[in-house]
Amino acid sequence: MTTAPSAMAQSGIRSPAVAGRFYPGEAPALAGMVDDLLAQVRTHGLAPKALIVPHAGYRYSGIMAARGYATLLPRSHRIRRVVLLGPNHTAPLQGFAVSGHAGYATPLGVVPVDVETRDALLRDGRVQLSDQIHADEHSLEVQLPFLQRLFEDVAVLPILVGQVAPEETASLIERLWGGEETVIVISSDLSHYLSYDEARALDAKAVAAIERLDPAGLAREQACGRYAIRGLLAHARSCGLRATTVGLCNSGDTAGDKSRVVGYTSIAFEPLEQARLGKARRQELLGCAAKSLRHAVRRGKAPEVKVSSFAAPLRSQRASFVTLSRADGRLRGCIGSLKPHQPLIRDVVENSVKAGFEDPRFKPLAAEELPGLTVGISILSHPVRMRFSDEADALAQLEPQVDGVILATPEARGTFLPHVWEGLPEREDFFKALKRKAGLTEDFWSDEVQLYRFRSESFASSVAPLLQDSR
Repeated sequence: MTTAPSAMAQSGIRSPAVAGRFYPGEAPALAGMVDDLLAQVRTHGLAPKALIVPHAGYRYSGIMAARGYATLLPRSHRIRRVVLLGPNHTAPLQGFAVSGHAGYATPLGVVPVDVETRDALLRDGRVQLSDQIHADEHSLEVQLPFLQRLFEDVAVLPILVGQVAPEETASLIERLWGGEETVIVISSDLSHYLSYDEARALDAKAVAAIERLDPAGLAREQACGRYAIRGLLAHARSCGLRATTVGLCNSGDTAGDKSRVVGYTSIAFEPLEQARLGKARRQELLGCAAKSLRHAVRRGKAPEVKVSSFAAPLRSQRASFVTLSRADGRLRGCIGSLKPHQPLIRDVVENSVKAGFEDPRFKPLAAEELPGLTVGISILSHPVRMRFSDEADALAQLEPQVDGVILATPEARGTFLPHVWEGLPEREDFFKALKRKAGLTEDFWSDEVQLYRFRSESFASSVAPLLQDSR
């Protein structure tokens, strides 16, 4: 392995290593197979900036990879570069490795490498150069035919990720993030060679950790591409991405023996400003909140939630708040989760009932109150800790009308959702009221104060029309 700068000269084209084994070796058969896989799946209405997709043979994981790549179809004309990050299976690796090739070949032709960015990374010492470690590696190569059928003009930046801290990978991803022309693709399978039921249980836990943006929650045995995934999750926390699982299966579901399987998933990561539920999904979620309140009024408990019957965006792990308001706008209850810990649909149902019956500021909800209520739902991004020198600096960093804020000290805690700015548009007034909510005085300040900010997607509806079409 070498990092010599002189080796950065373009050294030809990397030949395919697994054509004819992991995917068809002849162009017509390969193009037909990829097109057929993409035709079988939906786009899900997502707009991902990053993807996790599997890298096994197409007969095993091709349909799951297609589910991820199909989410890029609506904006495929805008994408010009794909950064590929994946594990190496052939040799030990510390850090990151690129090859010196100018292009990567498949039976469908040659995909050019973003040589300019690669060489800049080498000059900066961020990556090392090794054609050898790339020569027989399949994790990045198997992604190329999908890219060739999706995009007319795209360059790739293939990077193998060895043992490295999540923060280092997050820093590299941030450096390569780019604009709408760039997509980050993490190549990873999930559990390996467990029984079917064991794999399903372990893979479900892995996917839940990824949706929670929890790098520490992903164990060694849960994903071969864990180092790259952990880095993406660390970056996702810092910049407000939302993860949605568009598929999860294993080789026992596709073409393999169920006694010894490998797990596969496709997960889309969207910037929060783009990760918005469509109108139909919002109405579905609001309807479930309203019906949960009615169920609790009648039976004294929250209804059971069959998570699998809902669409992927509602099944994904999210943190939510539910706010109940009277007809005159006065608050009637508000309860929520600051961090994701369960599927969104279940979180909303449980928080709806808690807002109606467990908010200590109000009496339990009565049946006659239901028709006059408005229910509001806020879906939160992951809270990010603020760094500041003093109170004035903290206030200056807040973005009115946008930031939700959590204030925490060893003895107190208070949270304001972004919509609180509507009644308290000035930073100083907003912050004083937040202190009061936390049980502190308006002039309180301490070096022990911690502030976290988050953003939310919020929507609301009167309860009455939500209950008209159901019994």
